Amino acid sequence: MEKQWFTISVYSENNVGLLNRISGIFLKRHINIESLNVSKSEIENVSKFTIVVNTNEDWTKNIVRQIEKQIEVIKAFYHNDDDIIYQESALFKIASHLLFDERQIQNIIKESNSQIVTVSRDFFVLAKTGRRHEIDEMHDELEPFGIMQFVRSGRLAVTKAKMPITTILNDFYQDK
Repeated sequence: MEKQWFTISVYSENNVGLLNRISGIFLKRHINIESLNVSKSEIENVSKFTIVVNTNEDWTKNIVRQIEKQIEVIKAFYHNDDDIIYQESALFKIASHLLFDERQIQNIIKESNSQIVTVSRDFFVLAKTGRRHEIDEMHDELEPFGIMQFVRSGRLAVTKAKMPITTILNDFYQDK
């Protein structure tokens, strides 16, 4: 099977140490976590992990089964990129003089639909939200001018199809 991008969604109780155990599952299989985001979910007292990996579907299925064996995990799902709507965000810190001296920088900002977050005497900061490849393209365009700092968020994703998580959670909490 060939490698592809998968987004794994994990719904869990919010307990200390779970992130460490989940990352250990990937470590044991020598699979790199490309992106990780943890936040509260649409359900009260339930956290959602959004994990992005580049591997094959068999490995992904096995990982999801291992994650679900963790006591605090309520349910885990995996999706390919066609099944979800997703975004990432990035910040670029660049020398201020380039904003005024390099017309190309202004064109990059305009064409990429990025925003200037702040401008100071020494630097300015751009924010870009989009798909991974859009942020990569902007990085490649800005790199020749010199990027002072760069940071990218983990993937934020929602499924296109209805998620049965609310029903699963209701059943889960009734069984307790």
